[in-house]
Amino acid sequence: MKELTLQEQYVLLAVFHMKNNAYLLSIRDYILEATGKDLAIGTVYVPLERLRRLGYLDVHVARPTNKVGGRSTKYYRLTESGHRALTHTKRRLDRLWEGFSAAPSSK
Repeated sequence: MKELTLQEQYVLLAVFHMKNNAYLLSIRDYILEATGKDLAIGTVYVPLERLRRLGYLDVHVARPTNKVGGRSTKYYRLTESGHRALTHTKRRLDRLWEGFSAAPSSK
């Protein structure tokens, strides 16, 4: 299974938490709120598309808005494969964090 980068983890977890309301800007806003990281649009879009190609995300394109020049919005949803990838990553990280204490150890 492909190892997920930190940004891929952020994106997949944001999509997971947002359920059916995950689109590019809302995902970016969720990551900012959850982590304090103000990511550029491209920093979110590139992993979104890579994760979609890997089969970790499904995309649904909504109808264009009624505004002049209105665009279609791509909504993303986590697939079973995406959920498995997150589960795999969490298990590996949990093993690495096991026994760690936020308080520095004294020698």
